[in-house]
Amino acid sequence: MLKGNILVIDDEESLRKLLSRIISLEGYKVSEAGSVKEGLRFLDQHETALVISDVKLPDGNGVNLTQTIKSKFPETEIIVLTAFGNIQDAVQAIKNGAYDYLVKGDDNNKIIPLINKAVDKALLQYKIKELQQKLSGNYSFENIIGDSDPIQKAISEAKKVAVTDTSVLLTGETGTGKELFAHAIHHAGKRRSRPFVAINCSAFSKEILESELFGHKAGAFTGAIKDKKGLLEEAHEGTLFLDEIGEMSIELQAKLLRVLETQEFYKVGETKPSKVDVRIISATNRDLEKEAEKENFRKDLFYRIASFQVRLPSLNERQKDIRLLAEFFTRQFSLKLNKKMDKPGSDFIKALEQHQWKGNIRELRNVIERAVILSEETELTTRSLPFGFSDPVNSSASYTLADAEKKHIQKILAHTNGNKTKTADLLGIGLTTLYR
Repeated sequence: MLKGNILVIDDEESLRKLLSRIISLEGYKVSEAGSVKEGLRFLDQHETALVISDVKLPDGNGVNLTQTIKSKFPETEIIVLTAFGNIQDAVQAIKNGAYDYLVKGDDNNKIIPLINKAVDKALLQYKIKELQQKLSGNYSFENIIGDSDPIQKAISEAKKVAVTDTSVLLTGETGTGKELFAHAIHHAGKRRSRPFVAINCSAFSKEILESELFGHKAGAFTGAIKDKKGLLEEAHEGTLFLDEIGEMSIELQAKLLRVLETQEFYKVGETKPSKVDVRIISATNRDLEKEAEKENFRKDLFYRIASFQVRLPSLNERQKDIRLLAEFFTRQFSLKLNKKMDKPGSDFIKALEQHQWKGNIRELRNVIERAVILSEETELTTRSLPFGFSDPVNSSASYTLADAEKKHIQKILAHTNGNKTKTADLLGIGLTTLYR
């Protein structure tokens, strides 16, 4: 859609063609239809910014047509054509979603500015829709990489709860992709067109976290020079993602519980409650049930946020997925760093599969990024792995002392990013010995 496609629906051919001619002179692409049926068929086949429709049509009327168009094509704007005396119909059409109405016979000075404004609004709405679709695509469940049974089980459970408004608790080790899952749940649900707001509860002190979540009134504390909207308000009608919720103080847990129970909260320094409609998705790498038993976490809040739990498996449980993830990150960083990197080599993959991933996918991602930066070849090899990775054992490996010494020196060089002086110091040998 360039400047905007416009459809004129009117059974009076002469008036329809005259209006089409006037509009086309402004640079718009104009199409025509003589009936409701013909107009709807056109809209099914073409993305249209604006419909200009007469009220009286042979097989219907513009008032009802407005409601039909807005329900099927919400981004498309409608201007209703009305004769003098049919203003009541035009007003009803506006209630049904029409942008405005035109009285037949009005001069062109009124028509064109109204059309320009309606088209501008429609094009903005189409752009927002396109951005939302791209965003939803980036965060869709289809973009979560993995064929192993543990990750597929987690995806299946998350998909089922996504279409509800139930609170979700995502559990799993650090780096397993909890925020990615939270995004996917939001974008697969009915709140997908509303805000997704995320906060890491471990990143703030109790006082700052309270202000960030609930907002504050001017003068509530030193430095509060103006009213501040909290993240709960920012996420109204959308989703609030509370990462590392296990780090939240007991006092704040009580306030969050009130939000979940009543959909009300108090801003810091405010005496009047504010209403909010928000879905809560939480995440933790701690066992909150055990924490609740120790009274480090409120039991009543735990049962509220854990209405539905999804456990994300560690990377060590997903051996089958390591190759897929490594290949994906290799392509990603090759493009980002403008390197012609085909794929990770077989020995490189074996080394990854033998590694114990304490940092899970986040650690794997960092290892691949570093390897792509260091590599001078078109295939990732074990030479670009960080110090501490074990070479995969294979039948062609050499077990001589000289070969072991060579491999160890290569690893230390990789660890120091090629700094020979530092490498010699770490090895406890002279620089000339290292060169030899």
